[in-house]
Amino acid sequence: RDVCTRAERPPVDRRHRVVSPAAAAAELGAWEPPDETQRALKYALLAFLDARPVDACDRSCVPGHLTASALVLDAAGEHVLLTLHPRVGRWIQLGGHCEPGDATLRTAALREAIEESGISGLEIGAEPLHVDVHPVTCSLGVPTRHLDVRYLVHAPPGAQAVISDESDDLRWWPVDALPPDSDTLPAMTALARAAHRDPPLRASMAP
Repeated sequence: RDVCTRAERPPVDRRHRVVSPAAAAAELGAWEPPDETQRALKYALLAFLDARPVDACDRSCVPGHLTASALVLDAAGEHVLLTLHPRVGRWIQLGGHCEPGDATLRTAALREAIEESGISGLEIGAEPLHVDVHPVTCSLGVPTRHLDVRYLVHAPPGAQAVISDESDDLRWWPVDALPPDSDTLPAMTALARAAHRDPPLRASMAP
């Protein structure tokens, strides 16, 4: 499934601040993690939000900041859409920093998915799928941490992805043949496949 065109990034609405830590805490607080490891990370993120009640979701927060990601699954549940990230140098899920105008981590993840995939009609899960904390040197140019909250996003049938200027490449990967050195992708993909097969979870998804 090839991608052969490149999309321009839409303008960002800068009239409002990024996701408030209180809103992010409400999203995480309502989420029931799938295992004890994810539960421990959930409470680590909540503690960080409590410690940084003003700027925890802002990229200017040098000790670390919450980010929002989207694991995009095709309509058949057989492929995930991954980007070859120019800074990371690996195939990863779509996502990035919260931007002005994002009201929640969920809306930030959906915006990132639309911007980086060029696909309209995406449906996003009501709650997070997975969380992770990892060191990174991001756009600030200094070492920091991303406290990443990942959501499952379903693409409509026949969706054709379009490369954005934030990707070196964009490709649909079979769920049972993910790229090597894919870090947490196998765990996320396993959760996504389980959710895809669960009608109540699918029913909770919305644009």
